[in-house]
Amino acid sequence: MRFATRLLLVQLITQVCVVAVCAAAFVALTVGQLRAEAESSALNIARTVAASPQVRTLVTAYSADPGTPDAASLRDGLLESYARTTTERSGALFVVITDDQGIRLAHPDPDRLGEVVSTSFDAALAGQEVVTWETGTLGESARAKVPVYPFVRDGAPVGEVSVGFARGSVFDDLPAILLAIGVTVVVALALGAAVAVLMRRRLERLTLGLQPEDLAALVQTQSAVFAASDAGVVAVDPDGVVRVWSEPAVELLGVADAVGRRLDDLPLGDDLRAALREGAPYGVIVGERILYIDAARVSRLGRDLGTSAVVRDRTDVLALTERLESVRTLTEALRVERHEFANRLHAASGLIAAGRLADARELLGDIGARGAVDHRVPGVPAVTDPVLQSFVGAKAITAGERGVRVRVGPDTLLRGTLTDVEDALAVLGNLIDNAITAAASAPAPRWVEVTLLDAGGELVATVTDSGAGIDAGARPFEPRTGTAPTEPDAVHGHGIGLPLSRELARRRGGDVWIIDEGGAGTGAVFGMRLPGVMGALDDASSIDHEED
Repeated sequence: MRFATRLLLVQLITQVCVVAVCAAAFVALTVGQLRAEAESSALNIARTVAASPQVRTLVTAYSADPGTPDAASLRDGLLESYARTTTERSGALFVVITDDQGIRLAHPDPDRLGEVVSTSFDAALAGQEVVTWETGTLGESARAKVPVYPFVRDGAPVGEVSVGFARGSVFDDLPAILLAIGVTVVVALALGAAVAVLMRRRLERLTLGLQPEDLAALVQTQSAVFAASDAGVVAVDPDGVVRVWSEPAVELLGVADAVGRRLDDLPLGDDLRAALREGAPYGVIVGERILYIDAARVSRLGRDLGTSAVVRDRTDVLALTERLESVRTLTEALRVERHEFANRLHAASGLIAAGRLADARELLGDIGARGAVDHRVPGVPAVTDPVLQSFVGAKAITAGERGVRVRVGPDTLLRGTLTDVEDALAVLGNLIDNAITAAASAPAPRWVEVTLLDAGGELVATVTDSGAGIDAGARPFEPRTGTAPTEPDAVHGHGIGLPLSRELARRRGGDVWIIDEGGAGTGAVFGMRLPGVMGALDDASSIDHEED
């Protein structure tokens, strides 16, 4: 049985029990009140009759007569007439008057006049007023017995007056009262049942139809998910109030105590606030982190519950991706070099086999002068580091396929070797790729110029292109926050490459910046500085280079 149904049954049973107890108590009080009213009425009538001067005079006279009163004279006597009139006016069952011997001087049944009463009259003759429920010759009744005193001061009672009301007359109003109580009980139960049903529906609406067992399992699942995941979870209701803000979200977004506050009131940037509502699968920058935010509308049973967002830190993943891309580019360059070097050796071997020793000697001399591979990159001999030389050559090959020529700037001067390949190639590669893309979209001649310098273990580079420059108002170091790139070949910060490159550089104490935004026929100029990525050339290498 569902919890809401059990709760409804418990409420109904409780209401029935409470209403039944209240109804029983009310009936008991009503019956007691009716009995008390009948007894009070009988006592008051009896006192009035006993205090009547006529009754006192006649009763005193009959009590003084030692003989038994004659029933015939009593039947037409004043006492009988007075008692009959009082009975009719009061609605009582009887009004009985006796002398000091208990002989009836007035009675509703004339045939019983002159006889002794059927109930005890001792208390009344002793001067006591008695109110009881007794059964006599006229049936059960609520009766009051009051002594009749003579006119003599401090005289003893000379008789009694007994007034009774029949049980039926006492409880004449009880059926109507019970009916009213019954109607009240039914109405109360109906209202209680309606309220219980409304409460049940309200409870199910608030809990989205979930039972307590389901809620407990949901809390366990939520706790397990939050504990096992390093992604932040944020939930905002339709009114814009934050309902869930997990611990990873606090760490990633830098805001604590967000639950219960409006999202618009939190110290977040507009881009981040919009991303939490609509998502930002291409990343937003928060401090030194690049975050992916996936947001979705949540509904259940047709009811809008607001927005749920998952915040993931992709800084390290993207940095590793950039490094792997650089390594992949370098590997491809090495593969091309190996293939081309093998081809040139085959050519030299063929010339020797053909007896063309002069041509073979010239080819080998060219290999010695230009290196294993001729990348056809102007100025590349100035790049003394073999890794950087191969990397620039590989980028030149890729650029050539897009109609862009890569050259090394005349101011290039390297005196050391590259010691930290991943970060250097990741940052430099991103700048060169952006420059190639920018130049490829410009009219001919299309070119990219790379200038490399090193000093004190730092690698400093500038990358210039022949593109159209950076658009006015563009912010190339801020990541794209839309749901999809606007162009297949986005350039100059339309993605996340430049923000990530700057992040990688700043982690090492360096930087990536814009030297010249370009425009009016000239392309943009970007600069980079990476400390601790270059090492000094050994003496042997320097000598070999000078001899070459």
